[in-house]
Amino acid sequence: MVTEVILAQGPNSGELVAELGRAKGRKTIARSDLLDGLLQLVPKDGISFSKRLDKIEETDKEEHPIHVTFKDGTDVWVDCVLGADGIHSPTRSYLLGPDHPAAGPKNHENWQVYRTMISTEEAKKHINEKWTRVVPILLGPQGHVNCIPLNKGTRLSAGVAVRGVKYVDGQAPPLDPALYSDYSEDARQIVEMVARDTSASWTAADHDHAPYYNRRNVAMLGDAAHASMPYAGQGAAQALEDAAVLDHLFSKVTEVSHIAPALSAYDTTRRPRSQHVVDLARQFGRVYAYAEDDMHKDPQRMMQFFAEAAAFSNNADLQRQNDDAMNLFLSSIGEGKQAGDVIEAV
Repeated sequence: MVTEVILAQGPNSGELVAELGRAKGRKTIARSDLLDGLLQLVPKDGISFSKRLDKIEETDKEEHPIHVTFKDGTDVWVDCVLGADGIHSPTRSYLLGPDHPAAGPKNHENWQVYRTMISTEEAKKHINEKWTRVVPILLGPQGHVNCIPLNKGTRLSAGVAVRGVKYVDGQAPPLDPALYSDYSEDARQIVEMVARDTSASWTAADHDHAPYYNRRNVAMLGDAAHASMPYAGQGAAQALEDAAVLDHLFSKVTEVSHIAPALSAYDTTRRPRSQHVVDLARQFGRVYAYAEDDMHKDPQRMMQFFAEAAAFSNNADLQRQNDDAMNLFLSSIGEGKQAGDVIEAV
């Protein structure tokens, strides 16, 4: 499903500056369906739900040296911990230290996402019917407006992402449609619909860059490693790239002593690319908000920016990324390429 990025305010209002999501071979799938499919591949006896990590302790034990304790009082001794435990990751806090400046979530530019969830049938009563079938991002300085069809087109997620919100006692002010009086009619209609019910709203956040993603046999991935603002549409994609690299590496892990070098190869390979996506998502937000070097005054510059960003996201050689990580790993354990060979991370 293509995302249409359109200027909704100013002298160039109505101009299409990007069509995102046209990558070759691209397909769209609901996260719920993807998770259902992944669960079919995992043995049921290898899954435990309703677990919350309490503590990780690394010991000098020769066998299963990592002690993991959960909030419910249960524990387990393991050889390796891979924490895909989200933006508030206890694994990240353990790896970096709870007082490290990059340990917790950040919202440097005070982003608030006002959002509503509504049936498509009801939405058609309030907004242009077209926006219940495609994904628009309508840009302007008071916030960018978007709609996302869900559940095979039966429901709609509509929102307004606002930069520079002034919070009072930790609370965002109500969404005020009057601030959007100079936006396009389509954008104003969506804002007014969202303002009727903002119960699905949230405060956006991401991570400052971690100096590493692993230490010995403990590593983090996905949002735990590199949570990004939602504006580049790359959060889940980067988590899947993490998983692909780790899966490839662990196919050659045959003893416990291989785990640390495998995770080090994962860190070296994945950290530069995934952290660039964090930076890129922040820049997307500023571009959407007309706050990036007056780019909104020059639609051609915006088109070039989006084209280059899409190329970075979509044209990466992911097989090479896997292979580069594997070559680093095999070199570190005395196999494959020699340690002096250069491996370029993507």
